[in-house]
Amino acid sequence: MRSDRLVAILLLLQRREQVTAAEVSRELDVSERTARRDLDALAMAGVPVYSVQGRGGGWRLVGGARTDLSGLTASEARALFLAVGPASDATPAMQAALRKLVHALPKPFQVQAEAAASSLVVDPQRWGASRIEHRPPRFLDELQDAVIRGVQVSLGYVDSKGVETRRTVHPLGIVAKGPVWYLVSNTETGRRVFRIDRVSSADPTGDPVQRPGDFDLAESWNEIAKEVDRKRTPLEVQAVCTPDGIGILRMALGDRLDVGGSTTDGRIEVVIRGPNEYILAGELSGLVEWVEVTGPPGVRDHLASIGNALVEQYGRPRSSGDLHPS
Repeated sequence: MRSDRLVAILLLLQRREQVTAAEVSRELDVSERTARRDLDALAMAGVPVYSVQGRGGGWRLVGGARTDLSGLTASEARALFLAVGPASDATPAMQAALRKLVHALPKPFQVQAEAAASSLVVDPQRWGASRIEHRPPRFLDELQDAVIRGVQVSLGYVDSKGVETRRTVHPLGIVAKGPVWYLVSNTETGRRVFRIDRVSSADPTGDPVQRPGDFDLAESWNEIAKEVDRKRTPLEVQAVCTPDGIGILRMALGDRLDVGGSTTDGRIEVVIRGPNEYILAGELSGLVEWVEVTGPPGVRDHLASIGNALVEQYGRPRSSGDLHPS
């Protein structure tokens, strides 16, 4: 992604003091035109970088500016190099740039920093799940660039029903939720979130983004995530649970469970969220040993119906004809 390239270029400048567009092109495996554009972008972003024209020229940092890595603590150095190990999700360009920093570390930190890079492995796959390789969506780079430069984008978008539309958006930030990437934008109809893997085209208009002065991406996403959760699980069930069942409920329901106070009989009040009465009743039917639903009545009715069906299916003795049908 472009942000990774910009960091990699900055680290090259700090290490070599001067680079040419051709050197950046070879180092990062991009065209010289892209390298020059990225160098210009660093200058526009406020990085103290300038070009030297003529024979022997190139790009330099003003005053030979360099990162003083001697200020790193041992724990900070180890944390830095965890980013280049097998548990990292950094791109190859970012990992290569970070590895070069080890040569600038104080000697006492180098051994531990290098060991940190191979000290942790993260396997995101659950047991029994098929392995799926998630790749960044097609227009992630272009949209991230638009966020950084603060320019509006003419966005082609295909919704969940397959309908394609085009609109002009004001990109405010990008969020990765698990393997899915989202673009947070302002539009004519208010703040919207777009799945980037559904973007069919992304063309910068050159017009500046109208960005709210108090906008904070983390806070905005927290509000969006809460609203999405409310829409996905609009129904709340009230219940009481035995103390030894709370751990089981947490494993089964995750963050859809809210635990309250104790009742007079020693049980614990809980609130459980879900999409509808029938699905919640199905989930809770296997937890009746610990949980008693107190409301709403519709969920209790579904539970009773499920219980009757279970008794009908499994409560009567089976004949030999049932076991060996002809």
